[in-house]
Amino acid sequence: MTLHPALPFAQPADVGLCPERTQRLMDVLRREVASGRLPGAVAMVARKGQIALFEAVGQQDPATGTPMQTDSIFRIYSMTKPVVSVAVMMLVERGLLLLSDPVSRWLPEYAHQQVATDRGLEPVRQEATVQDLLRHTAGLTYEFLGDSVVQRQYAQVRIASRERSNEEFSQTLAALPLMFQPGSVWAYSRATDVLGRLVEVISGQSLGDFLQSELFEPLGMVDTGFWVLPEQEHRIAEPFAHDPDGGMPMKVLEPRDVPAMEGGGGGLMSTAMDYTRFLQFLRNRGELNGVRLLGPHTVDFMTTDHLGGIPVDGTLLPPGHGFGLGFAVRTHLGVSPVPGSVGLYYWGGIAGTTFFVDPALDMYAMLMIQAPNQRDYYRPLFRDLVYAALL
Repeated sequence: MTLHPALPFAQPADVGLCPERTQRLMDVLRREVASGRLPGAVAMVARKGQIALFEAVGQQDPATGTPMQTDSIFRIYSMTKPVVSVAVMMLVERGLLLLSDPVSRWLPEYAHQQVATDRGLEPVRQEATVQDLLRHTAGLTYEFLGDSVVQRQYAQVRIASRERSNEEFSQTLAALPLMFQPGSVWAYSRATDVLGRLVEVISGQSLGDFLQSELFEPLGMVDTGFWVLPEQEHRIAEPFAHDPDGGMPMKVLEPRDVPAMEGGGGGLMSTAMDYTRFLQFLRNRGELNGVRLLGPHTVDFMTTDHLGGIPVDGTLLPPGHGFGLGFAVRTHLGVSPVPGSVGLYYWGGIAGTTFFVDPALDMYAMLMIQAPNQRDYYRPLFRDLVYAALL
């Protein structure tokens, strides 16, 4: 195993962050832990390629009282999507596929798909492409985002099951009708799970093996994978057993189980430092410590808006934002209720983890928590506090 140089650290003041305001960010997180609403957190802020804040607060496991550590392991859910999107673009750069390829060229089960409409099933007008999968315009959906006919069918076949292989998952999903005509609407979906299967078909490896050899090993992401090894289980971060706001607690993935399905859309476990290395690689436009996995122009291409005038379904994409290839992308300085520059890109996971990269300010930041029902509060709170510290 190669030894990977540690990422550089700096004092907040040396990279243009106010030390008092940076500390205020941690004070607010401590306040939230003390209030009983947040089990614990790891916060990271980096500027000019150097980490200015990297701290843990609260508890890693509220049931046992184990303190949160900076190397605690989190279920990152949809923060898996940017990783798998990078893997797909690595294959594109190797000349193994085109973004304009119909999905059915590589996954024949997606040929002759039909769309569910008020009038019944209708054939697709144009086949979904690899680009459609990357930008969530392939006509797919998520079963937990609504109660439409298609979403109920996803639930009936237990599409979220981790007991199917990626191949079996893809076959099961392809047999269900689409919710939208491909290319007609942005709808957050199981598209990145399909990309995980695409990576397997093109690379000839399992998704986990490809990510391990082509991304995690080169980037020094030593604690990231689709399950947690027995010797690392004492580091797993856990949510509260009972929702502090009185809601139904979300059932979270069991990181100790080895899943049959290596879900490209939400299956990874990772640490704050591992994912910081991934973000530093993105900040460097495709390179880390002399290892280049993507060309700089490919990273720019992935983190620009790919929707244009395509309408957005649902409320997951805030006003003033579009979507690139694996990331939400900020298109307007105002409009959205959170700060950030035009060109900022971000995503998060359903258990509460979130990150953003702001190239205009050469800054990136990440909050790792396991508080599923509180995520919509902590994400904007964290964003506000990071920008408040910027001088």
